[in-house]
Amino acid sequence: MKKMKRFLALALSCTMIFSLAGCGGTEKETKTETEATTEETEADDKLVNDGEYEECTIRLSWWGGEARHEVTQAAVNAFMEAYPGIKVETEFAAWTGWEDKMSTAFYAGTEPDVNQINWNWITAYSSDGSVFYDLNKASEIIDLSQFSDESLTECTVADKLQGIPVAMTGRIFYWNQTTFEKAGISVPTTMEELLNAGQIFKEKLGEDYYPLVLNEYDRMILMVYYLESVYGKNWVEDGEVNYTQEEIEKGLEFIKLLEEKHVTPTVMQIIGDGAESLDKNQKWMSGKYAGIFEWDSSANKFKGALEAGQTFTVGDYFKDMGDYQGGFAKVSLAFAISEKTEHPKEAAMLINFLMNEEAGVKAMGSERGVPLSKKALELCETNGLLDATVAEANGKVLDWASFTLDPMFEDAGLKGNPDGVYFDVMSGLSYGDYTVEDAAAELLDGINGVLSK
Repeated sequence: MKKMKRFLALALSCTMIFSLAGCGGTEKETKTETEATTEETEADDKLVNDGEYEECTIRLSWWGGEARHEVTQAAVNAFMEAYPGIKVETEFAAWTGWEDKMSTAFYAGTEPDVNQINWNWITAYSSDGSVFYDLNKASEIIDLSQFSDESLTECTVADKLQGIPVAMTGRIFYWNQTTFEKAGISVPTTMEELLNAGQIFKEKLGEDYYPLVLNEYDRMILMVYYLESVYGKNWVEDGEVNYTQEEIEKGLEFIKLLEEKHVTPTVMQIIGDGAESLDKNQKWMSGKYAGIFEWDSSANKFKGALEAGQTFTVGDYFKDMGDYQGGFAKVSLAFAISEKTEHPKEAAMLINFLMNEEAGVKAMGSERGVPLSKKALELCETNGLLDATVAEANGKVLDWASFTLDPMFEDAGLKGNPDGVYFDVMSGLSYGDYTVEDAAAELLDGINGVLSK
């Protein structure tokens, strides 16, 4: 029907143009009629909040840990109770392998109606606006006034609002205070203290105890944090890496030093643990790995994985890494609607319920981070739904982080496991397959290669 309306509108526009030309109409009058017709066509595409909806089935996808699965399923159940006749089928799993699954679906056009997406997926999969629905057309269904213009701009690509941002996030240190106390030291507040902790752990607790555990992607983000602290410039500017090979070599030497000082286990050791992810690693659960550098919104996943009797605490940024406040904050996640959905209105209703309506907000809480929706934040604060650890971590991130992140930083060609550039370079450096010089050259060439596509 919408296609037919657009066809009729176009035909009407052409008829008016020729008619006016025959009657001596001016060019200005012709443009006015054409613009009016375009506005009518766009208005036809807007979803109307008339209190009605279709009985239908829509699909919702997300990734996360067990806590996120539980709260999201509870929110979905509340939605189906509030809007009988709309059935929501859910698809979810842990992060490992999830982007590969979803990228295949995006390219095949088989993605669910509503999807939790990473911020960079908008540019990675829908830079022309062809994959995700323009949510400006759903402004009568989704209350966009609850979000700042700045946060909505972050999800606007190709002049289309392609996602509703959930929260802002950044990386921060988390520590197992119990293990540090067992070693007779406090959790580190400086890089010098962290470097010293490695040897103390080794001597007092044993060879298999480490103050910090970092997988390949963690190492990349920590290296960028270190370099930004030292040099005071964004990692990427104007579509190119903003650092020389020599500067990158300094960052890689820092990562190598963490292994040499027994601060973090080698990549081979971590792989040898046989865990799907760090939160499911038995050495994290038991306290042998006593620190992580993770997203603030991931606090509960790692905290909940610890065995009983251990204290999980939010760390501080290290002021002795350089003269600048390294690190970045970004949109953590967004909810997007497939451009191919047959039920955009009902899909938009689900997003608004999860992010702005009381029952949905109360079910979701702060599992995905401190909400950007003003209404959701107020509800969480009023009802004690903000997780104290997540709120503390998020506050520290937003107070500290001063650099911007290029969305291509998280491109699958860079962060993909095991074929991404970051994984190749960081594992190769750890295994000894690359010298620092070779690793820096591979990293620089690999990233610029992806950025230039």
